[in-house]
Amino acid sequence: MKRVSVRQSSVHGKGVFALRAISTGERIFEYKGLVTSWREAARHYAKREESGHTFLFGLSDGRVIDGGRGGNGSRWLNHACMANCEAAEEDGRVYIDAIRDIAPGEELFIDYSLEIPPEEADEARNDYACHCNTKDCRGTMLNLA
Repeated sequence: MKRVSVRQSSVHGKGVFALRAISTGERIFEYKGLVTSWREAARHYAKREESGHTFLFGLSDGRVIDGGRGGNGSRWLNHACMANCEAAEEDGRVYIDAIRDIAPGEELFIDYSLEIPPEEADEARNDYACHCNTKDCRGTMLNLA
C-alpha cells in the first residue's frame, strides 16, 4: 500500500502527505536524485529561470543529491521548524524517517536547517523565510545556531 502522495500544500507549493498512519521511527522513503558536486549543482541551477527553488540535499562527504534531476516525490518535502520527519544519511544515501506518529492526511516536514556563511545570514533571511506557522516557528529555514 502506498504510504504518501504529493499534492498542493498550504505551506508552500507542493508537499508530501501521509496516506496512512506512519509510526515514530518508520523509514518512509529515500531522497533520490543525481549525486553530483556542489559546483555542478550550482552551475545547473544558475541556468534555470526560477530562482530560490532547488531540490539540493547536501551529503557529509561534500557532494549533493539533486532531487530535481532523477529524483522522486521526496523532493517535495517542505520545511517546518517543528518537523515530523528527519533525514538520516547512511553510506552516501539519505532516508526520511518519522520522528513522531503521523496521521493520515498530515503533511510531512523536515527542518531544512540551511547553512550559509554568517556574514550573509541577515541578507538571506528574507530569501529563506519560513511559512510553517508552528508555535515555535523561528521565521527562517536557516540554521541559526
